[in-house]
Amino acid sequence: MVKNDPFANATKQVNDACDIIGIKDKELREYLAMPNKMMRVKIPVKMDNGKIRVFTGFRSQHNNDRGPYKGGIRYFNPEGGVEYMEREVMALSSWMTWKCAIVDIPLGGGKGGIYVNPKTEKLSDGEMERLTRQFAYKISEIIGPEKDIPAPDVYTTGREMTQIMDTFSKLNGNKYSPGVITGKPISMGGSLARNVATGLGTAYCVREAAKALKINLKTSKVVLQGFGNASTFAGIYLEKMGAKVIGASDSKGSILFEKGAKVSKLMEYKEKTGSVVGFPGSKKVSTEELLTAKCDILVPGALENQITAKIANNLKCKIIGEAANGPTLPEADPIIAKKKILVIPDILANSGGVCISYLEWVQNNMGYYWSFDEVANKMEKNITKGFKDAYELSKKHKIDMRKATMVLAVERVLEAFNQKGIWP
Repeated sequence: MVKNDPFANATKQVNDACDIIGIKDKELREYLAMPNKMMRVKIPVKMDNGKIRVFTGFRSQHNNDRGPYKGGIRYFNPEGGVEYMEREVMALSSWMTWKCAIVDIPLGGGKGGIYVNPKTEKLSDGEMERLTRQFAYKISEIIGPEKDIPAPDVYTTGREMTQIMDTFSKLNGNKYSPGVITGKPISMGGSLARNVATGLGTAYCVREAAKALKINLKTSKVVLQGFGNASTFAGIYLEKMGAKVIGASDSKGSILFEKGAKVSKLMEYKEKTGSVVGFPGSKKVSTEELLTAKCDILVPGALENQITAKIANNLKCKIIGEAANGPTLPEADPIIAKKKILVIPDILANSGGVCISYLEWVQNNMGYYWSFDEVANKMEKNITKGFKDAYELSKKHKIDMRKATMVLAVERVLEAFNQKGIWP
């Protein structure tokens, strides 16, 4: 049994939603929870030293009742090993299904990955390309612009996406297929605003939550856990809305600075030194001290399973915007709800990425491209409507936002399922 099984967490969330909706049929619950298909592949790669190394890769296709599967590809090596990563990919594909439904875009949920850490293993550019193209070849039969559209995730970039697109195109008679994947560089058919999408979406959600709670963002303090793309841009846009960042962390450690600091200055310092730790005027603290610091807005933007029951008991924030996937353990949710902290769950808070991935796919398919503002405005409409729909539902059923977003998403998937029926 996998410790802290992420897929068990994802399944519990589905079952909680079914309890509220009144779905008692066990088979229907299983249909909603389990992936339609889980592919596990071996990927032989000739390394620079001439030796063959076999990697393990995954692609989980959770649900396509509302449209093609959609979800990132990560190159990562979680502590639980290959078996944990398989469950993690299944969970992430499930969350993608609900994420697409909550912001009402016509896509389903997918996720993929390779068990490797290119940073710690220091793979060369040539090794990375051979690994990426071999993986693209292995999953080429199940992906496509109208079937399954991957995207970048942990330790993958626009370059890997371009290589997957190129491999797929060559395997299909050199047919140019930019819509097979999103998160591409602008020069290869990518979309403007894609690089800021997740963080900007989180900021939009926090803004709406602050309005609902009547919190003035201009006097609000923000703590960012993680200092990757999602957290940094969430911080930048919340800063533009008037908030002040007073804490941050990365893989090297966590810091607090009561007087606040510009996110741009933190980024410059990290670029020079390799970490935010040691930033002038800051105090190094533990992860727990960072998460439980007194603030208005907490943005967990690192990895999953960060907010435990113990940490939940000591939280001192008013809003949690989950920029990361699955940062809160199920055992922590009732504690947080009792403390009346408004949680913007991951499937809503970090849905900016999939919103703009969808818009990139639309642009690819029609061969016409929008400006940054046009893309950002389209995303803002989807995300703010998703927040308002979920918030109204949470008040109606007197449930927390995680349950409300899941109820809304499950209802939307069920509606599509019931319209389609089962065939063949």
